[in-house]
Amino acid sequence: MQKIYLDYNATTPIDKEVAKAMLPYLTDYFGNPSSTHNFGYITKKAVENARKQLAALLNCLPDEIIFTSGGTESNNYAIKGSTFYLKDKGKHIITSSIEHPAVLEVCKHLESHGFLVTYLPVDEFGRISIPELEKAIRKDTVLITIMHANNEIGTIQPIDEISKIAKKYGIRFHSDAAQSFGKVKTDVQELGLDLMSVAGHKFYAPKGVGALYIRKGTKLEKFMHGANHEQNLRAGTVISPSSIISALHEAIISTSESLAVIERTPFFAFKKKLPNIASVCFFSTTPLISERGCNKVSRCILNIIYI
Repeated sequence: MQKIYLDYNATTPIDKEVAKAMLPYLTDYFGNPSSTHNFGYITKKAVENARKQLAALLNCLPDEIIFTSGGTESNNYAIKGSTFYLKDKGKHIITSSIEHPAVLEVCKHLESHGFLVTYLPVDEFGRISIPELEKAIRKDTVLITIMHANNEIGTIQPIDEISKIAKKYGIRFHSDAAQSFGKVKTDVQELGLDLMSVAGHKFYAPKGVGALYIRKGTKLEKFMHGANHEQNLRAGTVISPSSIISALHEAIISTSESLAVIERTPFFAFKKKLPNIASVCFFSTTPLISERGCNKVSRCILNIIYI
């Protein structure tokens, strides 16, 4: 029996083109980007070119991006770095009840350090309420962290609306975009974010590669201490990110093509292949969300009821 892998929200295979692009940096161009000799220079050049390409995809400046080991590290740095830097201003954080553990567990950890966290509930579609968000804001609120797209049901939160509220009250805003980047548009200027996390293995890059967007002027307390890599923001030898950039381009191309095929495929085509299917929903577990528009939910989350 041929096995079909469908759990792409958990992780994706490394794209063949990505693996091909990675190989020279694993064998020939292996220098430390911080080294001053030619081996280091070649790798450093690749790192900075990668930073520029990623910045172009996010619509930000290259020096607003640091490379990390993945989404979990990016979330930890964004949340801990922000709250500890701003702790003299306040110790209140707002998040949602359906965040990934890479956010929820960080918030719980901070609670043990004297921070207070408000966990916003969501409606039947998995979306937070903007009025409830604004009602939860206090004088000591220093950070709002809400995911862009949910990894279980695909709900896309109203990030642009949240950012307007955050700016209105002068509150820093972070979003975990691990499940949206490379699948839906993630323009940090349009979204109005101060911080955004990206995980490479969610879009055909290898595990252990990620990035954190940090809007210029956003100060963080250092999360990892050591040498002054990544603009003195993240210690540790820089991961050669040729793989992540190749993955970005391949993922965006392949995802766009896949979505076009899915959107053109009528229900009866699936019914013919899988006769016991009761329903197919490309936008959410709740068909009503489809009526609210595809911009509300990630089109990369496929839910099938099979009886």
